Amino acid sequence: MNIARYLDSTYLKTPAQSGLSEEEILQKDIDLAQEAIDHAIFAVMIRPDYVSEIKKYILKKKSDVQVGTVIGFHEGSYSIDEKYSEAAKAIADGADELDFVINYNAFLQGNLKLVEKEFIQCTQLCITHHKTAKWIIEIAALTDSQIADLTRQISLWAETNFSENDLSQIFVKSSTGFYETKDGKSNGATFEGIKIMLENAGKLPVKAAGGVKTFEDAEKMIKLGVARIGTSSALDLIKHESSSEGY
Repeated sequence: MNIARYLDSTYLKTPAQSGLSEEEILQKDIDLAQEAIDHAIFAVMIRPDYVSEIKKYILKKKSDVQVGTVIGFHEGSYSIDEKYSEAAKAIADGADELDFVINYNAFLQGNLKLVEKEFIQCTQLCITHHKTAKWIIEIAALTDSQIADLTRQISLWAETNFSENDLSQIFVKSSTGFYETKDGKSNGATFEGIKIMLENAGKLPVKAAGGVKTFEDAEKMIKLGVARIGTSSALDLIKHESSSEGY
């Protein structure tokens, strides 16, 4: 199986988290983009601050590698206006795909109206500009029943507010990779969690992010039905090498 076209090759650490300067992170993102070009990886997933430069680099190389970025990252508790503004700037900078962290804390508190409103407004922004919107539900913060419920709600909101043709551009995604868990619990995609998402996503595609460490894991995720995989070790997976990275 050729898994490269399923992969979002990811680097999302800030200078503070990585111990690198902004210039060094930009160079890492350039290297990531070149790796994606060389190996036909579908997309690179980077922080918003670097989208403009990486988009220019990819266009200069005459490549179709997509540029993705994260919105409301990583807590998801940003206001709707903040997420919308961040997304609008990312689109203006050239982002093709926007991975929003849904306000799962509002969901857990029972404030479905807020979560629905941010989903509709921000997804509409993406669809209007012919961009892909992916909604990260942070499954490590949820129980199995909550994973099912939130995935089902997103599917319902999508099918109610957007056309059939738009649904392939609206994803449900598992994880940020930055959520802190206890007792060694995975903070990324698990086969169990992804199965629940797939069973409740309706017509929406599912992205498994984090925790996919080997080619065999990636292949299994694809066979389960995921449309995309987010990983900080895309090249390792393509080469059938085990990943030592955290995401």
